[in-house]
Amino acid sequence: MDATSEHSTTEVPEEESPPRPGPVAWVLLLPVRFYRKAISPFLPPACRFYPSCSAYAVEALTRHGAAKGSYLALRRLLRCGPWTPPGRDPVPEKFSWRHRTPETPIEE
Repeated sequence: MDATSEHSTTEVPEEESPPRPGPVAWVLLLPVRFYRKAISPFLPPACRFYPSCSAYAVEALTRHGAAKGSYLALRRLLRCGPWTPPGRDPVPEKFSWRHRTPETPIEE
């Protein structure tokens, strides 16, 4: 076995297919997709963030599933108001119900 074939299989990741939502997330996506296709085109753009709140909800539900995706989407909708500065707010790559920040001390 030569070094090039050994490195090519371990260093070059294969492209991953996008995550597929589970059955509950799929059902939760239906009203969001309906809103995006049937209602949103007739309204002026109002979301303070990029991606839009509906696009965020689709991505959160698809990537993180029904429970975590719904939580992230609801939290995003609650942030979308005049009290929050606008800007880029992507769906987190990873999500945990218990997240720790570097500033949070860990007590033993």
